This record gives sequence, structure tokens and C-alpha cells, in this order.
Amino acid sequence: MDDAHDMAAMVLPGVVFLAATSLLVPTFRKLGMSAVMAFLAIGVLIGPNILGLLPDHIDWTRILVLDPDGPARWLAELGVVFLLFAIGLEVSTSRLWALRRWVLGFGLAQVAVTAVAITLIAIAFGNAIAVAVVLGLAFALSSTAVVLQLLGERRQISGATGKAAFSVLLLQDLAVIPILFAVDALGSGTAVQESGFDGLAAAVATAFASVAAILFAGRYLLRPLFRWVASIGSREVFVAAILLVAVAAALAAELAGLSMALGAFLAGLLLAETEYRHEIEADIEPFKGLLLGLFFVTVGMQVDLGQVLAMPLQIVAGVLGLIVVKVAILVPLGRAFGLSWSHSVEVAFLLAQAGEFAFVIVAAATRAETIPADIADFMLIVVALSLFMTPVVASLGASLARRLTSEASMVPPDDAEIADHVIIAGYGRVGQTLGELLQQEHVAHIAVDSDVKLVDALRKRSWPIHFGDASRKDVLTALGAAKAAAIVVTMNENMAVERVVKAVRAAWPHVPVFARAHDPAQARRLHAAGATFAHPETIEATLQLGDALLQSLGIPDEAVRRLIEERRQREIARARVAPLPEDIGAD
Repeated sequence: MDDAHDMAAMVLPGVVFLAATSLLVPTFRKLGMSAVMAFLAIGVLIGPNILGLLPDHIDWTRILVLDPDGPARWLAELGVVFLLFAIGLEVSTSRLWALRRWVLGFGLAQVAVTAVAITLIAIAFGNAIAVAVVLGLAFALSSTAVVLQLLGERRQISGATGKAAFSVLLLQDLAVIPILFAVDALGSGTAVQESGFDGLAAAVATAFASVAAILFAGRYLLRPLFRWVASIGSREVFVAAILLVAVAAALAAELAGLSMALGAFLAGLLLAETEYRHEIEADIEPFKGLLLGLFFVTVGMQVDLGQVLAMPLQIVAGVLGLIVVKVAILVPLGRAFGLSWSHSVEVAFLLAQAGEFAFVIVAAATRAETIPADIADFMLIVVALSLFMTPVVASLGASLARRLTSEASMVPPDDAEIADHVIIAGYGRVGQTLGELLQQEHVAHIAVDSDVKLVDALRKRSWPIHFGDASRKDVLTALGAAKAAAIVVTMNENMAVERVVKAVRAAWPHVPVFARAHDPAQARRLHAAGATFAHPETIEATLQLGDALLQSLGIPDEAVRRLIEERRQREIARARVAPLPEDIGAD
């Protein structure tokens, strides 16, 4: 009986989380609100401070960082890991190199200026220098998880706002190691001693060596690994390989003192250069969304409404003050680095909150006895509330940005999302021929095929092909189906062709679909499923044979072409409608 009770106690938190997610997230979305806000509200509602639906013997207010061994903390952090892994898949090394000026310029300037400004403000309010420095360093960071999730929901990651915000967030993740070292040094009083600088240098060297090791191992191991796994044809094994790579890279970064999110980002960055990118994106989406939701729930559970009501003015002033200071710094910095006024405002409001790493910094400062407990509690509630308010603050920034005169951003335009391209589903003999025709006419196209050997061989020849199942909506979405000029389905398997046509027509009715049909019966089924054009290849082969035969018999070329074209049009029209009784058996 005790075992059953213990099992129920273990399962109950998951049941409560899933039930609240199923009920509240759709409600928030129907009201036009962000899913992030829904998950934060779930955390506040089911946490220990309101309904207390979770077991009393679990200290859920400490699951983020104050209890590093807690299983819920690891599950929540995995959500951030998969988010950064997915972002890495979208960025690629070439895009990251194009952003180097923003990462090292805009990002570094934001962290330095914000940390100094908040430190000076804290000193002016009578805090000790060590306490003020901790406040400055903690509040200089923003939330990677919240901001990137909002950018993803708004489809802004590839735009000027997304690139600038992502550059700042990436630099902030890199800055975590020296910041944590500085906090520990402040507590031990060795910040200016030689040993302190030696320790910092060793930590930074270890971090760079770890990043280099991840990049080196990934570049030479990932493509062979996924080629081997994909050759088996098992989606379950493919997903297992994705989980292995993302989590292993995250743990390697964690062991080196870096953030797990940064390690996962590097793994995604390397896989973005492979032909498996889009299939991986589609497969990790459910894991990323649900685990990231758990992370936001844990943040919401940090909000103690009793503490807020006990000193509302101080807490509201702290949250609003943090937002005002960061916006006041980020807007002119954005302008200085070439962003338009509208993009600068939008980025500033997106990054105006404190970040999840502030919890880590507060925990480290508390252990080092750098800050007293009451200030630590105050910081935690300000951090949690600023995260909670981010969707609202970001919406306000977007509204202000729309009112400003739009200007051309200096972010390189060549990273814009692909559009007006052709997607070829199935890249065998027919698909490759179509690809060559499109290439000759300078029409952009992307191909997708589930034959791992074919994909590997063509990638070595620099053909634009990716590994994936074209019948899956999420794979086609990753290939830009919503903005495609046309989708061509050329696979050999009849049922597979029909599945793709139905999937495309259901999701994107405005996109023309051209399908390969083996015979008139299949052509009729494809037209019924919504294909724009489906022509039986058996008929075309017959017409070509008839053309050659008639010409060899001395019939004039013009007469042959007219006869063949008339027959072709008859067959095309016949393929669009159900066969009449007299047609049955005539194929």
C-alpha cells in the first residue's frame, strides 16, 4: 500500500501539470495571449502559494536552481535545452558568423552598460558595493527561454528584431561563467588577488576548450551517426539519436561550467549544416514545447503573492524600475549598432526582464554570503515577476514599434526566410530532372527525400536536398511550405504521393500541388485529393512512343505534333474526372 501511495505521489505532479496545460493553454491562446503567459499563470495557480495542488513534501519553490538535484529542475531545464537546440538548427554557422558584430558588439555593450548602471543605482540606494555588484550582474541578463519562445510564436527569429535579440542573449549565456566567478570572488574577498584572476583565466580557458571540443566532435561524428541511424528507417531510433546528441552536448557544457543551453545550441548549430536538419526540427518540437512549458511553470511557482502583497510598492517599483532602466539602455544601443527606431524599441522591450540565470547568481551569492537573505528573497520575486510580465511588456513594445516610422535595418538581408521557392518531395530520377530544369531557369528549390543513401550522395554534390518524410506537415513547414510557389510530389510509392497531396491541400490550400501519377486511375485520385495537376506517366510514355512511330512512317512533323497534343489534352482532361462505365478497363 505504501508503494502505491509513493507511486501516486510521484505521478500526481505530472498529472496536475498536464491537466492544467490541457485546460489553460488553449484558453489563453483563444484569448489571443501567449502560451508563455499561460504556463506562467499555471505555475502561480497550482503552486504552493495559491491552490497548493502539489505534494507538500516536495519543495517546489526550489526546483529551479536552489535544489540542483531535484528531478523537476532537470526536466524544466531540458525544455530550455531543446529550445536552444532548435534555435541552433535554424541559425547555422554561416549565419552565426554573419552575426559576430552583433554578438561581440551589441551583446557585450548591453551586458557591460546595464551591469554598471544597475550597480550604481543600487549603491545610490544605500546597498553595499558587493551587494550592488551582484544586483548589477544578475539583472543585466535577460531570459533566453522566454524571449526566444515569444520570437518563435511571432515568427520573428529570422528578422532584424530576432537577430539582434538573439545576439544579445547568446553573449549573455557566454558571460555566465565570468559572472559566477566574480560573485564567488566577491563573497570570498579575493576578487583583486592574483589567485582570483588565475582562477578566472582557468575557467575561461576551460570554457573555450569545451566549446572547441564540442564543435570538433560534432563536425566529425554527427553526420555519420545520423546517416547510420537514418539508414535503419526507424523513427523511434532517429528520435533517440536526437535526444542523445542534444542532452550529451548540454551535459558536456554543464560539466565544463557552461550553461546546458549553450551546449545544446552548439549541437544544433552543427546539425544545421546537415541534410537531416528539417526532420530533426519536426521530431523535437513536441519535446521542446512540453518541457519548455514545464520550465515556465516552475518560474510561475516562484511568484509568492503573499510576499508581493506584504510590500507591494517596493516590489512593483523594483520590477518597473528594472524594465525602465533596461529599455533606456537598449534603445540607444540598438540605434548605435544600426537598428531602426522601431526595431530598437521592440528589442528593448523584449529584453527588459531579468533572466533565469539570475536565480543561479542569487543562489551563488547566498551561498557565498555576499548578500543577506532578505535581499535575496526580494531579488527572486523581482526576477520571477519580471519574467511573468514579459509577454505583456513585449506586446507593448511591439505596439510602440508599429507606430514608429520603419527604417531599413542594417542586419544583413540575405538571412531572410526563403519564399517563392519550389519544394520537390521525392528526389529520384524525376525529381532530379525537375530540379535541373528549375536550376537552369534560376528558380530556387528545396528537395526532401527519405532515402538516406540518395540524400547523402546528392549532398556531397551540393544539391539542395534534406532528409525527411514529406508526408509530415511539420517537415514541410520547416521547408517553408506556407510561402512556397509550388510543391511537386514525385515519389514512386502511390500511397505516399497521395498522403503528401492530402497533407499539403489540408494545411496550405493556396499552394499549387503538382503530383506524379503512375496511371490514369491514380491521377483521378490525386485530383480528387486536391492536386492542381497530376498527369499519368504511362500515358506520356505511350505518347512519346507514338510520336516516334508516326514520324518513322513518314507522317509530317506538324501533323504528328498536333495529333499527339490533342491526345495529351484528352488524357489530361480524362485524368481529372471519374471514369465513365465505358472507360473502365480501357486504361
